[in-house]
Amino acid sequence: MVHTCVVSGCRNRRTPGTALSFYRFPRDPERKQRWIAAVNREGWMPNEGSRLCSTHFISGRQVKNPRSPDYVPSVFTSAPLSPNIKEANAFEPYDKQEAQVEAANALLFLQGQGRLKEGHSHNHCQGDPESAASSLNSYDEEEEDDDDDDDDEREEESVLESEDQIKQEIPLRNICTQSVNYEASLNALRKENIELRGSLAKMSLTETSFRNDPEKVQFYTGLPNYFVFETVMWLLVPHMKGDKNAKLSTFQQLLLTLMRLRLDLRNQDLAYRFGVKVATVTRTVHRVINIMFTTLVPTAVYWPSRLELRKNLPAAVKCSHPDCAVIIDCFTVSLEKAVSVDVNPHCAASAADMVPQSPHKAFVSELKYVIGVAPQGVVMFVSRGSPGNVSDKTLVQSSGLLCKLLPGDVVLAERDFDIRDLVSACRAELKITSSDHHGEIFTGDQHLREQASLVTVERLNVYNHVGRVIQMVKKRYSMLTGPVESPFTVLDRSSGVTTFDKIVQVACALNNLCISAVPLE
Repeated sequence: MVHTCVVSGCRNRRTPGTALSFYRFPRDPERKQRWIAAVNREGWMPNEGSRLCSTHFISGRQVKNPRSPDYVPSVFTSAPLSPNIKEANAFEPYDKQEAQVEAANALLFLQGQGRLKEGHSHNHCQGDPESAASSLNSYDEEEEDDDDDDDDEREEESVLESEDQIKQEIPLRNICTQSVNYEASLNALRKENIELRGSLAKMSLTETSFRNDPEKVQFYTGLPNYFVFETVMWLLVPHMKGDKNAKLSTFQQLLLTLMRLRLDLRNQDLAYRFGVKVATVTRTVHRVINIMFTTLVPTAVYWPSRLELRKNLPAAVKCSHPDCAVIIDCFTVSLEKAVSVDVNPHCAASAADMVPQSPHKAFVSELKYVIGVAPQGVVMFVSRGSPGNVSDKTLVQSSGLLCKLLPGDVVLAERDFDIRDLVSACRAELKITSSDHHGEIFTGDQHLREQASLVTVERLNVYNHVGRVIQMVKKRYSMLTGPVESPFTVLDRSSGVTTFDKIVQVACALNNLCISAVPLE
């Protein structure tokens, strides 16, 4: 069939040997209407035999990409275009040279899309390379019309099918690629989540994290293991259930208080760690200290019977002092801020008992305590705090330690406590283990002096027990090393004891629950 271009003034025909291509009008109504407007023949409508030659396209052929300038014919030299044509061709803002550049870019874009399809078709169409090549070209151009209209229709239908296939396969390819990426990202996030959970478990202050970690228990509480911690908690739980407004669990309240004693952490630090207010920390520490003072201290810090003392005496004490009942010493703790108290020089009283009986004032910068340690290495007596300038004799006399001595008991001390008359009044005996007093204790010939030297070494070893206990308590609970904050030195009117005095006794009670400084022999 001989085809003639329908453009007015165009004389091109399909003749043998011609290199021109002739295209039928598109079936898409919108695109077809734009072609009709471009032809610019008033009142004219195309029929099935109407054709448009390739000279009216910039690249010499039609392109089915809506972004291409050859989506609609635009080259008409024989007749000017109407305003409607310019308005319809929204993708023709450039001159012919610029439009050709845009067409080339569009072809490069489609080639890239074709490579995507080629990679996807490797799995689906490995045995049909010609089909893949046809799919790449079908998006860019349409084959020239044959003489037979049926062939034209089949060709156009094939092009449409190829376009649909590309549109379906490219999203599928993207979905597969995204699925692989998502799975890899998900696995990486899972691994990171597991690592973060492990790190969080190590850093968290929960029962589970403490239960199987003795080192963590010892670091934060000073207790040897979780079993001892749990035992203390069971002892305190019946007395801690009264506070219905408590924002922390029983475990957290006890842990917070022990961390305060153990690490001497400030209340603000603990508030951050446990996610509560500073006032909650302060109230919790005072409350738990009071409960431990009334329940734990009487259970763990007590004066054992003479039978119990002599039954488990260490070998060094058993040889030299079989009647030893207690080893005493004093230790001091500095205050964060010196306080002024009224002092009656004729009254032997502790800092908590001082009342304005005279106009004399004294500035107290440290507190002094007397401690009694059993030969086995456990604390059996702790006095209340007194001003640091109080004499040893006054402190021992007012502490209540003398009331616990029995006739025949031996009290050991390293330095010269001026309490021999006080101890004698209880029909007990004070023995000083310092080398400065060898002449007072041992006299006689050379043989006796040699025996005295050996015994002195044993006595010095005995004294080391109380020194190690004091150092152990201070090391285990850093709050006892000072300086003591002012709120802890305020007298509790209900009990007549300052909070820090309670803390000292609680620390000694907790220390007694740990391994003794003097293992039994």
